[in-house]
Amino acid sequence: MVTTVETSAGPLPARTGSLLRETRGYRVFRAFNVVALLGVVAVTLYPFLMIIARSFSSDTAIRSGQVNIWPVGFNLTTYQLVMNDAMFWTNYKNTVIYTVVATAIALVLTTCYAYVISKHHLRGRSVLIGIAVFTMFFNGGLIPNYVLITSLGLKNSLWAIVLPNAISVFNLLVMKAFFENLPLELEEAAQIDGLGTYRILWKIVIPLSKAVIATMLLFYAVSFWNSWFAAFLYMDKSELFPVTVYLRNLIAGSSTAQSTGAAAADVAQVSANIQSVTMVLTVLPILCVYPFVQRYFVSGVMLGSVKG
Repeated sequence: MVTTVETSAGPLPARTGSLLRETRGYRVFRAFNVVALLGVVAVTLYPFLMIIARSFSSDTAIRSGQVNIWPVGFNLTTYQLVMNDAMFWTNYKNTVIYTVVATAIALVLTTCYAYVISKHHLRGRSVLIGIAVFTMFFNGGLIPNYVLITSLGLKNSLWAIVLPNAISVFNLLVMKAFFENLPLELEEAAQIDGLGTYRILWKIVIPLSKAVIATMLLFYAVSFWNSWFAAFLYMDKSELFPVTVYLRNLIAGSSTAQSTGAAAADVAQVSANIQSVTMVLTVLPILCVYPFVQRYFVSGVMLGSVKG
């Protein structure tokens, strides 16, 4: 409804309807955005759909190039063989353990570190920030890290994967910016009520930081789930590999169709789509978890970065 306001200078122009009315240029801009984003979605989804289609297709259809985004010659032979491979499930279990432990440790360390350096009155705060940022641009290099991990006796253990990547500086700075924008009056009120630093962090700050914590949880979990190089570097025993190294060996050709226990008649089928099958099985847990965390994702990143 259009309204006018009378003032001493005369009636003000009606604003409610005119400002909200879409111009022709704005409608064209929105239509262009929709078309462009649909194009980006199609380009992004196409490789995933093609991999899924190949994983369910027959070897004849794959080798003749008939498979696009829909399975041709529906076949589950490779899925059955991979899921019957004991090493695949052993490596899969390792990935779950590595991801859960590493994510939990990374979240605790990142939260504590970020909370500390978010306090402007802290003596030595700039030094702590400088140390973190320095490691963002410089590191010891591959060989010194390998020598360090070996000399500490961490090779062939979970800690060789967890500890070197326990804190991501990018995630640390996002959380720091988020904590800096929490109302200081809340902590001051808690101090007046007798709470100490650790109880303020646990009782006040953490419950107010669910969005950024969920975002960091997603960042760390996806990073550790997809990580393969650290395990490839520091693990010598195949029973300790994560599933990503299992997949890497398949792609590199060090594992063959026969290693999955395929019969002679099934070797061609397994060779044609075992990589696609393993990729689908590897990505599936992350795709199942993401919808439950996604609603926190945008708000967590925006609160931690834009306000900072």
